[in-house]
Amino acid sequence: MSNIQNVADISIVIPTYNRCELLKRAINSVLDQTINVKEIIIVDNGSTDNTYKIISSLFPEITYIYEKRKGVSIARNIGIKNCHSTWIAFLDSDDAWEPQKLEKQIFFSNNNNKKYRLIHTNEIWYKNNKFQNQLKKHEKSGGDIFQKSLQLCCISPSSAFIKKEVFDDYGFFDESLEVCEDYDMWIRITSKEEVGFLDNPLVVKYGGHDDQLSKKYWGMDRFRIKSLEKNLKNDWFTAEQKKSVLNILIKKLSIISNGAKKRDNKEIYREYKDKLNYWSLELDNFKNEQFKKNKKFY
Repeated sequence: MSNIQNVADISIVIPTYNRCELLKRAINSVLDQTINVKEIIIVDNGSTDNTYKIISSLFPEITYIYEKRKGVSIARNIGIKNCHSTWIAFLDSDDAWEPQKLEKQIFFSNNNNKKYRLIHTNEIWYKNNKFQNQLKKHEKSGGDIFQKSLQLCCISPSSAFIKKEVFDDYGFFDESLEVCEDYDMWIRITSKEEVGFLDNPLVVKYGGHDDQLSKKYWGMDRFRIKSLEKNLKNDWFTAEQKKSVLNILIKKLSIISNGAKKRDNKEIYREYKDKLNYWSLELDNFKNEQFKKNKKFY
C-alpha cells in the first residue's frame, strides 16, 4: 500500500481465523475506502482453510502474519506491534466498512483540533442476513463514556480508530481474556480520557454465524468481572471511579451467583458467592475510608 501517492497515515489490523470468504469482503471494504491507507495487516490466528492462498493470490500487497491459534487479543496485539502508522483502525474479519468510514474519522479528528485519540462510529447490524434493530443499551455515544462502558462493551472494535501511542500509555489487549478483551481495553482508556464519536453508521456488522465468540462462551459477564477485578487490584481507577466500579462489579456478581443458585450449580455458586462477599467487604471498607477522609477534611 505504501507506494500509492497521498497515503493516509493509517494502518489497518484485521485478525482472522478460518474465515477466508468473509475476509475477502472485509478487505475489499478497506480497499474501497475514499482514502488510501499506509498498510493492511492480516493476522491469521492459526487458520486451516484457504486464508493464506486467498491473500497471497488476490491481495499480494497486504502484510500477512501467521501465528498459532492463541486468541484474538494476541492477534490484535501482534498487529499493533507491526504497525508503522500514527493511527490504527481495527476491522473484524466478519465485518465491513462503508466507503467513507476512514475519511470521516480523519475529518472528525481535524475538525475537533485533534482532541480525541480514540474515535468510533455508529454501526448497522445484520443477523443471518436480516437487518437487526439495536437495543437502547447498545446505543453509542462519545465524550466521557466511562460509566456507560462499565455495563457492557460500547465501542465496536471494527469502528475503533485509535492512535498507536494509546497502547504505549495504557497497555495492549489483555491476552488472558478469551472474550471481552475489547471491554477491558475500552474501560482502561475511557477511565483516563474522552473519546470521539460519529453518529453515522459506518460499520456493517454481520452476525449469526457459528464461529462467533459470543456463541462459544456462556455468561459473558464472567469475563467482564475478571476485567473489573484485575483493574481494581491494579489501582487503575480514581476514587470516584472505584466506587462506581465496585457497585457494577457487585451487581454482576450477584446476577451470576443468583443464577447459579437457581440452576443448582453449586461450584459456580460458591465461586461467585465468595467473590461477592469479598468485593462487598471491599466496598464497605472503601466507603469507611472515604467517610474518614471527608470528616477529617471538614
